[in-house]
Amino acid sequence: MIKNLMRGLVPLALVLSPLAAPIPAASAGVQLFPDALAELTEATEDPDGYQESAFPHWDQGLDTADGCDTRAEVLLAEAVEAPATGAGCALTGGRWTSYYDGQAVTDPALLRVDHLVPLAEAWASGASGWTAARRAKYANDQGAAATLTAVTARSLRAKAGQDPAAWVPDGNAAYCRYVGEWVGTKLRWGLSVDKDEMEALKLFADGPCEETVVLRSTAPR
Repeated sequence: MIKNLMRGLVPLALVLSPLAAPIPAASAGVQLFPDALAELTEATEDPDGYQESAFPHWDQGLDTADGCDTRAEVLLAEAVEAPATGAGCALTGGRWTSYYDGQAVTDPALLRVDHLVPLAEAWASGASGWTAARRAKYANDQGAAATLTAVTARSLRAKAGQDPAAWVPDGNAAYCRYVGEWVGTKLRWGLSVDKDEMEALKLFADGPCEETVVLRSTAPR
């Protein structure tokens, strides 16, 4: 599976994502991808007991007075061209680019707000031991831009809740951005990685994504 995943990536080894520029070693809040990956804990995943309802979403968002829930606030934040906002935070018009597949979208109803590290993955990687309140914070996390992202429904179906051992976005250096954000999200929330996941991430770290920058942050308690 990992060999198949990496097929076609080597020719892009010198193509870096927007988050892949070299950085000073002393820069606060950022790490190169291999260094960030080394901080993750490897552990066997335990999916038993997962239910989507264990992660209540969407909540009232960062601005409880704007009438928009978290999903709508993510769409507003990620719009390339801002949509019009009507009563009840109904969004019309606007334009987005789904980085999973590079598609331009002009109808917000066609977008899905994805948990970059899926809820089931989070559960199996440590969130099963969290309180319900902490799982709700994870599911609605806007404190780090990578945790939630607006993407096309088609690309979300292709991802199908898989980790980077089985799926990364196609095209250019989108996969370097993705694996960097995956690692950053797992570090932010103290989630582990399983053996296959770690092996796949190491292939990226040792090759095309060596210079990718991971933005570091700490999740709220």
